[in-house]
Order: sequence, then structure tokens, then C-alpha cells
Amino acid sequence: MAASARTHIALCSLLATALYVPSASASTQPAAPAEVQAAEPVLDADPSDAVGFVVVRENGSGSASAAQSYLDTLLASIAKRNGWASASGKYFTKRSKARKFIEQSKPSFGFLSFGAYLGLRKAHDLTPMAVASNGAVGGSQYFVITKNHISVDDCKGKTLATNHASDARFVDAVVAGEDFDLADFTLVPTRRPVQTIKAVINGEAECALVDDAQIVAMHRVEGGALLRPVWHSAEMPGVVLVSFGRAPAKQVEAFDSTVESMCEGDGRGACDAAGISALRKVAKDVFATQQAAYDG
Repeated sequence: MAASARTHIALCSLLATALYVPSASASTQPAAPAEVQAAEPVLDADPSDAVGFVVVRENGSGSASAAQSYLDTLLASIAKRNGWASASGKYFTKRSKARKFIEQSKPSFGFLSFGAYLGLRKAHDLTPMAVASNGAVGGSQYFVITKNHISVDDCKGKTLATNHASDARFVDAVVAGEDFDLADFTLVPTRRPVQTIKAVINGEAECALVDDAQIVAMHRVEGGALLRPVWHSAEMPGVVLVSFGRAPAKQVEAFDSTVESMCEGDGRGACDAAGISALRKVAKDVFATQQAAYDG
């Protein structure tokens, strides 16, 4: 796969906006993502001057250490553009790992998968600032795929493979809406995106819940041509840029004024490296419907 294609598909993750994680070959099962242990951020200047970030890219594939290097480059560019002394942050693939880091480091901003945003919103008084504009980032839309059935109702009562079941509330209330609950199936939990696809190909599961990045990957996996989507969710943001309730007003105002132009001019190189094409500002209440559904 060409380097440009790797950059576009993989972080396209984090953020679509945060950092790029090189994806593994579709013909092999990618290694389980390494988890970043909670730790104090490494700062380039006085800790009191550094602006803190956290990136939570759930269900991403690839190396967390590689992702971290792209994030460091991006944050250096963001700090320069906003006139901050420095910016630092950590990349995580699991919400549970990120929670401890957030409590200890108290970041001002975050690039979060949509499910992570909804799950962390209340505890940390999160306010959405922007969403990433990019394709195939993963988490932007979900699908039920199968080899032998013609509808999601046909899949109910049967085995469903997925690597997206860690937050059942997010799947049931936001992703699936009124169409199904995870309890309608016999779950076959998987850890890796391609492993989920192969579970259906190999007959380990009748159906699978996957996201848009996995739909793209499905066509590159041997036997993937036999699979078809029989249900899809509404579209949603793959990555949300948020401010934490503790963020100083001046930091938020500065970042808000530059966020849509951060990939222009001398920021283009950092954004390209991170797999980001653009950020679009959003209203504070833009996700009111999804938030109400998630909160119950």
C-alpha cells in the first residue's frame, strides 16, 4: 500500500484528527494495539506552561508508539500556531486507560472517538469544539455484515462477532437506535478489526458489527467478497475535538480561533503526517440528541 494511502486510512483515526496509525496488511491479522500506560506527560517546558491533550481512539489498529510520535509532531504545530509555550499529550486505544491519565494530568483538550466523547462527557464536563473532516477514519458509521442472511433481523438470535462491544450503551442507544440491541445476539467478542471480518468468513460467527474502516478493509481480505452489509447506522463523527471543563478560557478562545486553519500554511505538514485533512467547528449542542440517547 502506498505511504499516502496508509496515512489516510489509519489514524484517520484518531482523530481523524489526531494521529495516524499505519495499518497492517489486510491479508494478515494485525497485532493487538499496544496500550499506553497512564503516565505524566513529557513536557518540553515548565509543566505549568504546557497545554495538555489526550487522544482516545477506540478500536484502532496499529502501533500506539508510532501514533504517539505523530501526535507529538501535531501538538508541536498546534502550540506554535496558538502561541503556547508547548503542548503535550498521550494517545490511548482504550477509554479505561485514558481515564487515569485524565485524572492525573488534567488536560485542556482532547481528540476523542465519538463513543469515548459520550462516555466521558459528563464526568469531565466536555464541550465539543470541532469534528474531523476525513474519510475512512473508522467509527463514522457502523454496519452489520453477513455471508448467509439478508437482513439484520435474520441475524438476531445468532452469533455476532464484533470488536465494538466494550460500550454496550453506545451501541444499543446511539449506533443501533431502535433497530437492535447487542442482547439480541450471541456475541463473539474480537479484539482486532480484521479478526472480526474473518470470524464471519471462517464461519465462527453468522454476522458481524463493523465500522466504516472495516468495510473498506473487508474487500482486501481473502474471502471478503462473500460478505455483504445488511444494515447500516446513521453517520456520526469519527473524531470530536473537545475542551475539558477545567481548560482556561484564554486557551479555549485561542484554540477556537485557529482550529479550522490549523492545517493551512506551515501546519499542513503536521496535519498530513497525522492523517488530518481539516477540522470543522460545531455548536456546543450539536450532539444533544445522541447525548440524550446515551444518557438514557
